[in-house]
Amino acid sequence: MAVDGDETVAGGDSQPPVTTAAATTEEKAIARLSPFPNMEHISDNYGDLELEYSSAMLSSLEKYLPPAMLTATREEKAKFMSDILRKYISRDECSKAKWCKNYWQKIKSNYQPLSRELYNFDPELFLLPSFRKAISENTKESFRRIISEPFPGVLVFQMFQPDFFQKLIVEVENIGKWVHETNFPIRRPYHMSKYGVAFVDFGLDIMLQQLMEEFLFPICKVFFPEECGAMFDSHHGYYIENGEDRDPPLGYHLDDSEITLNVCVRKQFEGGEISFIGTRCLRHKRTDVKPEEVFHYCHSPGQAILHRGRHRHGPRANTPSCSRANMILCCRNSLFREMEKYEKDFPEWCNECAHEKKEKESQSLAAKRKVIKKRRHDYAQVYKMFGLSMVMNLWGSLLQGMIRIATGGKA
Repeated sequence: MAVDGDETVAGGDSQPPVTTAAATTEEKAIARLSPFPNMEHISDNYGDLELEYSSAMLSSLEKYLPPAMLTATREEKAKFMSDILRKYISRDECSKAKWCKNYWQKIKSNYQPLSRELYNFDPELFLLPSFRKAISENTKESFRRIISEPFPGVLVFQMFQPDFFQKLIVEVENIGKWVHETNFPIRRPYHMSKYGVAFVDFGLDIMLQQLMEEFLFPICKVFFPEECGAMFDSHHGYYIENGEDRDPPLGYHLDDSEITLNVCVRKQFEGGEISFIGTRCLRHKRTDVKPEEVFHYCHSPGQAILHRGRHRHGPRANTPSCSRANMILCCRNSLFREMEKYEKDFPEWCNECAHEKKEKESQSLAAKRKVIKKRRHDYAQVYKMFGLSMVMNLWGSLLQGMIRIATGGKA
């Protein structure tokens, strides 16, 4: 969260401006940072010190310190850098980052992965040759060869080898077994989930980062250029199971993403279709559904669906016997979110905004037509009056001519 402030010091002509010690420290701290890193400098390790910020963060920042500070003690450098960081990162954010670090360290120290191939993701081993070929050609035509679009903004394709799903299922089941045996409380993908697994907690986010940057971004750049921008800068990936003895499916919702990849890992029995009910910006996310926006899709095992995070979706119907497992990857672009705050025009991707824009254009056109109609009526009245005047003048001239003839030119 960014907070803007404008702190000024008022002073008369006879009194110099007052400068506090905190302001002096801030000015010196910022002024003494180097704009370019000293890449030859070997940074210290701060892992054994009790600090607000991580050792990796301080070690990275140390290369930007001025030469005079590079020779100081670790404690002095740590304090100097912490004072600077504190101006940009709150204590709450630091506490959260520290908690996450300890949490991940506990998992890493105790959990033993089964399918290590997933953690060292090999595209040739896990991705289909046809999918890799389309990505390597990187054209709209090559993408169209492997992608179908059964509904505007809903892309469907095959991308993974069957072996990938087998290893992913085995790994997730092993995580669940470890959690049950150790009674270790792990974070879930969302607050209602009791069985889902957040991939970042177990190191699988590296695999998803590679998928997002190297294989999904080229597709999104063609089909969703506004949302993905120059590159996605963060993601949230997780594994979720819905069924009678698993998590209940979410209702209709928007994803916290610009683009979402939804891969059906496995499915048993019929039912559980995904319904898409219109793309919405945050301002219109709760507006009514229009019949032409509704699209139902039966998600089959192995299929990947790519859609906007703002495309409202949810289960159409769920039978008690229907069970399914999905891998979700939410791709985010912070620049798109920041620019959206200042956008004044109607975003083209929001169905409701497009409807409002059409209505506004229709009203504007109707108003213009009304003005034109009134002008035509006014012009007609002028022409009518002007024409009557000409007829009267003509009759007057003819009458005067007839009188002259009748009187022999004496009238």
